[in-house]
Amino acid sequence: MATRDTTDSPRRRIVEAAVALLESGGPDAVSTRAVAAAAGMQPPAIYRLFGDKEGLLEAVAEHGYAQFLESKRALLDPEPQDAVEDLRRGWDTVVEFGISRPELFAVMNRATGRGADMAHRAGLEILHGRVRRLAAAGWLRVGEELAAQIIQATGRGAVIAWHSTPPERRDPALLTVLREAMVAAITRAEPMVPAEETGPAAAARALRAALPDEAGEAGVLSEAEQHLLREWLTRLAADGGAPRDQAYRREDHGA
Repeated sequence: MATRDTTDSPRRRIVEAAVALLESGGPDAVSTRAVAAAAGMQPPAIYRLFGDKEGLLEAVAEHGYAQFLESKRALLDPEPQDAVEDLRRGWDTVVEFGISRPELFAVMNRATGRGADMAHRAGLEILHGRVRRLAAAGWLRVGEELAAQIIQATGRGAVIAWHSTPPERRDPALLTVLREAMVAAITRAEPMVPAEETGPAAAARALRAALPDEAGEAGVLSEAEQHLLREWLTRLAADGGAPRDQAYRREDHGA
């Protein structure tokens, strides 16, 4: 395992050669003989390290995800001033990668191996982090899981639409329209939580204000459940984000 990621390891040389052939000539260019020659090795080395061509393509996908995650993490802002603009930047990063590296992007999306799956999950963690920040600031108009699915679907759809359109008919405005349609589908015009307020207290006040006035109006919670939820939200809203032990002491001692 120690040699797997070294700059001049045989595995890395083969994978990088395969990526270069893939992006210059498509999947048909990635033959074991061509890859071995480009890496300065013999074909048996590929079978020894990857098993077969499919194993090599899985490694190529894993390599692609590693590069993609590196670019995403380089732009990642854990506390963006504008969560919606951060969403736009993240979406643009995915689409730009897919448009600029179509063959690699396609192999990555077809990959089913453990390494590629783990890298894909790491990318999803970044996506869900962005969605969670939107939710915490009161921007989301749909559930977090649905929001993440919409972001993924529109991003992939944009890349597919771009490459399926003849070059002379491609219009960059399509990407902007799709991105803004995604933003409009999952975010509100104004956040439910004021920008100057942060933390659970502000979120609790926003959720409490959004609850229906009459029990059963939402069709999800019973009257007793709504009463209990309102009680919890009221306590959270009044707490102001104080640490739990401080809130506990205030309740017990009237402080």
